Amino acid sequence: MRANAKLRIALKSLILAVWIIQIASGCGYQFVGNGALLPKDARTVFVESFVNRSRDVGIEKEFATALRGEFYRRGPLQVVDQFDLADVIITGVVRPMESSVAAVNGNDEALGYSSGMVIDVSLRQRESNEVIWRGDAIQISDLYAGSRAAVVTTSSNFRTGTLNAADVGRLTDIQLTEFERRDSRRQLTEQLAKEVYLRLMEMF
Repeated sequence: MRANAKLRIALKSLILAVWIIQIASGCGYQFVGNGALLPKDARTVFVESFVNRSRDVGIEKEFATALRGEFYRRGPLQVVDQFDLADVIITGVVRPMESSVAAVNGNDEALGYSSGMVIDVSLRQRESNEVIWRGDAIQISDLYAGSRAAVVTTSSNFRTGTLNAADVGRLTDIQLTEFERRDSRRQLTEQLAKEVYLRLMEMF
């Protein structure tokens, strides 16, 4: 009986371990290499400009700047401006993710668009070049207006943007859509930087 009880406990432990691994894999990040934790002596981080494989020119620099800002404000690692001064290095790739029409009116005119960002991120030790953590296909999406008729000035999303209600009436639909597209891009980079920071902290 004792042997059977021990066997059942061992099987339950194995199932639990497999379940945890599956969840981690499904969330887009995984442990790699020999270590899953940040080295205890790591104090500084260097964020490289990400490789840009999308059509949005300069978005890789904007994202790297936003990610540096998260570490500047929240720590615990100190951001350094030189590769040789860093204990750990963050690198990554901005993948293509196309914008698409999210809503139309009765005349098939676009009322809103959906846009998003997808990135791959790696954290590695500088001296050994060992990858400590990797997050693949981390993504975030956003909706923005394609017409003045689609703007809801009382929404929380509008209030967090840089456009005010008075501006909406002064802009044409084309001007508004371009303004909203740029503002959506800014919000996407900031939100994704926060998401990546939080995922990195979970690994520490």
